[in-house]
Amino acid sequence: MTTNLFLTSLISIVADLSTNMSAEQRYQRLLEHLCRIFPCDASALLKFENPYLIPLAVNGLSEDTLGRRFVVNEHPRLAQILASDQSVRFAADSGLPDPYDGLIETDNDQLLVHDCMGVTLFIDGEPWGVLTMDALAAGTFDNIDPMQLNTFISLTAATVKAAGLITSLEQRVRYVTQALLKDNPDHDMIGDSDCMRKLRNEISIVAPSELAVLILGETGVGKELVARRIHLESNRADQVMVYVNCAALPESIAESELFGHTKGAFSGAVSDRTGKFELADGGTIFLDEIGELPLSIQAKILRTLQNGEIQRVGSDKQIKVNVRVIAATNRNLQQEVAAGQFRPDLYHRLAVYPMHVPALRERGKDVLLLAGAFLEKNQQRLGIKKLRLDQDAKKALLAYHWPGNIRELEHLLSRAALKSATQENRQADFITISQDYLDIVPEPLNYPPDNTVTDAAPPPSAPIDFKNAVDEFQRQLIRQQLTAQQGNMAATARVLGLDRGNFHRLLKRLTVKIET
Repeated sequence: MTTNLFLTSLISIVADLSTNMSAEQRYQRLLEHLCRIFPCDASALLKFENPYLIPLAVNGLSEDTLGRRFVVNEHPRLAQILASDQSVRFAADSGLPDPYDGLIETDNDQLLVHDCMGVTLFIDGEPWGVLTMDALAAGTFDNIDPMQLNTFISLTAATVKAAGLITSLEQRVRYVTQALLKDNPDHDMIGDSDCMRKLRNEISIVAPSELAVLILGETGVGKELVARRIHLESNRADQVMVYVNCAALPESIAESELFGHTKGAFSGAVSDRTGKFELADGGTIFLDEIGELPLSIQAKILRTLQNGEIQRVGSDKQIKVNVRVIAATNRNLQQEVAAGQFRPDLYHRLAVYPMHVPALRERGKDVLLLAGAFLEKNQQRLGIKKLRLDQDAKKALLAYHWPGNIRELEHLLSRAALKSATQENRQADFITISQDYLDIVPEPLNYPPDNTVTDAAPPPSAPIDFKNAVDEFQRQLIRQQLTAQQGNMAATARVLGLDRGNFHRLLKRLTVKIET
């Protein structure tokens, strides 16, 4: 019966090689066959990207495991497996900590691994990654047929190689990017939801082009990460990417910061200075929060995009620059254009390829993958062995609305890790984060009728655009006073305590129509 199951699984794995499916699906099916053939409670396939082992597929482990990045020299069992060209099994009483303790999905409280083995997968003579098997009961792997195990390992390596060849043929343009991403896993976009797959596909389409990209999305969704990914997958990946936070640029120095200045151009200009656009020559400039720039600076950026030239403050010389522009904003720029707050010609120059980054609440179980990545970082930062989420904590994360998106999740888990890692439990095999450590306020599902007096909190409302709300209040106040003063502009300015020149500029900015 066991032999028949083994042969049936091998036939199915070979048949999968000619089936159209993603590499992730191939890896997942491999692990499902592994756990059917050999007795184990959990298995994982991890790729080696020095100094990390990165999970590509897991079976029987918590979903947040896929978001973790295991630093090899911090996990002695994984390091020992990776250093060997033979399968490695650890004794049940081994003193080496198991990287999966607390991560095995089980209906009881038995969370510690007691039988563990793994093997390095070699592709073309080089270590590609590791395949691991774990069981909660000691002695589970005593009777594994070594010939069957070696056959399965060889077929796994062949499947991994085939999946790599298929992927490279489909996405040859990503070769340089993959090499760069190995050096910095922080550039990795974690998530497997449909909307994230769509976003990655859009990035792969637009990145190799020279088109300007406008990244749209709420605060905290990871717009800068998307911009960096576009740069890394572009033909400019070996050049610099210059970051500019437009919201932090005071209008008085914005032009100098962006375009540079010459010595003596203004008080305090004691030497020549190179601006951000000139620094980005040959590479990419990322204009974050582009909607915050004043109209005067918008006009100068438009000139640069049109002519490919900049002019330092205090100089008449035109300097040619070759820059790819990526911009981002959490504002609705079309509304800003309609309100006269953003130049329509600049908007159309920037929005050649608009791209929306989904909010965390739209990404389903991606929240658990991201949680795994953040918990792994906090383990390293706090110097503790293992952080895990209990089931109630996972449910709370999945149910929460996340108005602050990924940034809010990262900060929340950092606080929870700090609270749970008390001095007395820092030496435990793993530390469990329960829902009590998550300062998430559940949203009420039912609200009383409008005419009912209650102390209950009001229903959650959509985020308020503070600037637009203030502008609208000013428009209403000006209209009221104009009506009261029978359209007399000078009298209205006096009532509002404004200089006439400033009053007229305010009317123009707010696009207030004067009734005559």
